[in-house]
Amino acid sequence: MSNQEDGAVPLLAARDLVKAHGRTEALRGATVELRPGEILAVTGASGSGKSTLLHCLAGIVRPDSGAVTYGGERLDRLPERRLSELRRTEFGVVFQFGQLIPELTALDNVALPLLLGGARRQEAQASAGEWLERFGVRGQEELRPGEMSGGQAQRVALARALVTGPKVVFADEPTGALDSLASEQVMSALTHTARESGTAVLLITHDAQVAAYADREVRLADGAVLPLEVGV
Repeated sequence: MSNQEDGAVPLLAARDLVKAHGRTEALRGATVELRPGEILAVTGASGSGKSTLLHCLAGIVRPDSGAVTYGGERLDRLPERRLSELRRTEFGVVFQFGQLIPELTALDNVALPLLLGGARRQEAQASAGEWLERFGVRGQEELRPGEMSGGQAQRVALARALVTGPKVVFADEPTGALDSLASEQVMSALTHTARESGTAVLLITHDAQVAAYADREVRLADGAVLPLEVGV
């Protein structure tokens, strides 16, 4: 159960988003809201536009039309410099395969966002170690991504996404490459930590068991969002 109140002002909202990739229209008037502290699952068949919606909401791509607002700002109109700042400080992103930097250890992967934000190395590594512990991968600090299991690597990716204390985490099929046990461990760690820290989560998934961890679910079909309330 999320800690948002009914009627709370959305933290992040998309209105009537349209986005085409070449001749293919991925989004056709998609509308969705994410409330403070909420875990929202966006589900739908492959090709329904789920990842495109996430990319628009995270400011990674701009919609062709429609509006994305975050904290009162029109995200789709912000300059790239401001978008980069938001992705470094207030947004965390986790992809299906983690996208950890293969040459860096687990500790350095998690510390990297803090170092990019100007933190001292000792402080960044200390904080990174604490987050690795919270996600149950303490003791793996010196391992590189190729030396970890898929579940371990994805929990390191989650620690990296949350280490800066973001207001929103965007998780695009975070368990898509994992077996059922690793998926359960990753989702338990993500939802527990997000609720503990008050972080909102936009979760893209095709898996009903993963979607069940969310406070709400909306379904995407043919590029449009159809609201569907789930277990609260």
